[in-house]
Amino acid sequence: MNAIHSITLTIGMLWGTVLPSFAQSPKVLTIEECYALAEQHYPLTRQRDLISKTRDYSLENAAKGYLPQFSINGQATYQSAVTQIPIAIPGSDVPVLSKDQYKLYAEVNQTIYDGGAIRQQKQTHEINAAIEEQKLAVELYKLKERINQLYFGILLTDEQLNQNELLKSDIQLGIKKVQAAIDNGAAFKSDADALKAELLKANQRTIELKATRLAYLDVLGMFVNQTLAENTTLTKPPILSVSQEIKRPELTLYDYQNKSIDVQYQMLNVKNNPRLGLFLQAGYGRPALNMLSNDFEGYYIGGVRLSWSLSGLYTLKKDKALLENSRNTIALQRETFLFNTQSTGRQQHAEITKLQELIGSDDEIIALRESVKKASSAQLENGVITTNDYLREVSAEDQARQSKILHEVQWLLAQYTHQTTTGGLNN
Repeated sequence: MNAIHSITLTIGMLWGTVLPSFAQSPKVLTIEECYALAEQHYPLTRQRDLISKTRDYSLENAAKGYLPQFSINGQATYQSAVTQIPIAIPGSDVPVLSKDQYKLYAEVNQTIYDGGAIRQQKQTHEINAAIEEQKLAVELYKLKERINQLYFGILLTDEQLNQNELLKSDIQLGIKKVQAAIDNGAAFKSDADALKAELLKANQRTIELKATRLAYLDVLGMFVNQTLAENTTLTKPPILSVSQEIKRPELTLYDYQNKSIDVQYQMLNVKNNPRLGLFLQAGYGRPALNMLSNDFEGYYIGGVRLSWSLSGLYTLKKDKALLENSRNTIALQRETFLFNTQSTGRQQHAEITKLQELIGSDDEIIALRESVKKASSAQLENGVITTNDYLREVSAEDQARQSKILHEVQWLLAQYTHQTTTGGLNN
């Protein structure tokens, strides 16, 4: 029993150790995952379902135009005169119609040919839905810009935290060397105090950076609909192959708007086409079809009905001119969008090139500053230089590394910003 109890206790302790490690395992996110999650959970995304339902309902309603159309009509009138036979017929009592007349009837119409109106209505609903969906795609694409700022803001903070730890290590190393000199009577306590003050400032910097990181994580968590803990890790994105080709969703929107103009052109022609259909009318009234009868009677009538409205021809030329103006407006908007996007893209490309050159010189500066710091560390240990001299060199190397960190993150951000501007991130 003691052995079994011991084994059980051991397993329990192992589970007690393993389970928390699983529960606290850090979440790892990539920028592509953030893009997808942000679009998936953004409230505006739910509009896509509404657009789809609106399109389906509209198409169903348009298709019902082929079904028989029912109507019920009625009227009661009083007229100043009625039809009369102007001659008297011997031996015959010719009825006189009443001046108050009544009619109640139902009519059924069945379309045979509508000139293509229903087909064009369906195309109109389809293209309108496509335009609305593309407008939604344009709005959702803008999320990438926000994700870029948050994601790279966190990466920059992470790099600054790492560099701050290196700075603290250099200061702590200086403290040890100065303390050894103090113990040997070769330095003053104020020298160590100066280093300790700088260490406290570095600790304050850590607190500030962690607070900034948590704030970024909190906002990013809102976009991706997840609770991002302090130990959340963001993967450094790969370097992009920058392309100048513009693939923004706005261009597709302009294409759909042009297709909408085409559909409206077709609607103008359809509006002036003849209509052909069957009809059946059945009713009850006085008089009915027999105009010489003054009794209430039932009746029916059926046949083929042709209608052709030519009034649309009056405005056809101007209507087409209005549509052509709309097409020219769309072309102008597209041209302006491309001009502005290309201009912004060129500026961003120049920024990428500049940052890449700065990173190259950063490495040389860091190597030189690191060499000087190592020399000053040895000099501090030998009492050749003062604590302030050492701190100056440590700070100079730290500043050089901070500059490289900033330039590297800015370089990556510039690449992703450029691809966002040109549409290279439009998956």
